[in-house]
Amino acid sequence: MSCRIMLISQGTAFMTDALVNNLVRSGTEVVSVEPSIAAIGREKEKSDIILLFAGTGVLAYPEALVYVKDICDEEDIQFCMIGYDKELSEIRKLIPKRLICREYPRPFDVKKLTADLLGVVQNTEELKKGRHILLVDDDVTFLRVMQEWLAMKYRITAVRSGMQAITYIASHTPDLILLDYDMPITPGSQIMEMIRSEPNSAGIPIIFLTGKSDRESVMNVMRLKPQGYLLKSMSKEEIIAAVDNFFITRKWKNVQL
Repeated sequence: MSCRIMLISQGTAFMTDALVNNLVRSGTEVVSVEPSIAAIGREKEKSDIILLFAGTGVLAYPEALVYVKDICDEEDIQFCMIGYDKELSEIRKLIPKRLICREYPRPFDVKKLTADLLGVVQNTEELKKGRHILLVDDDVTFLRVMQEWLAMKYRITAVRSGMQAITYIASHTPDLILLDYDMPITPGSQIMEMIRSEPNSAGIPIIFLTGKSDRESVMNVMRLKPQGYLLKSMSKEEIIAAVDNFFITRKWKNVQL
């Protein structure tokens, strides 16, 4: 399973050409695109890493940078950037630090930068081989915390609504869906019904996330026959252990009430 880098730059530069040549010689696929929503959108599904070269007028396209932020937040794409300190600072105003995998200040050593990027590539390839979890929750704070907790061991795709989840699994098959039970507009129960009504997604395991721990609420969740449920009040260690155990045994060990 190979890793693909999308290089976003405006025009060409000697340093970027040298970097691309080094990466390609090392067996990494690199595609160069201009900083436009259309160009980035055409390549996002096939790319695992976005490398932004800020020193070529890219900052003049803030709408493209906001789009990059959105897809890195929602898709399985790592974000790295190259630029002078002032340029990197400007990009951080549009793309939060939590989404930035690497920053490479200019001037840089092409060989050293290539070696570091190849380390990112290797790590990304290892994550791609691992279990893939689709995390669905409208609570942005909880979503980010869960993503951070689970990302050390699993490949995580995080979306903020049930309909985003439906759209995502139309072209992806995660190994597990962690689905918020109490979402507004389209509740988790309805999303599960939609997922299980489609032959291509019916077999994906679903574990509900719930903030209600009383027996009646939990029984209402389990009547829908998910693979299990996860209390949002559980600790980081308990959540990771529960997910680990599910993948090992394919059975969910629910909290005893």
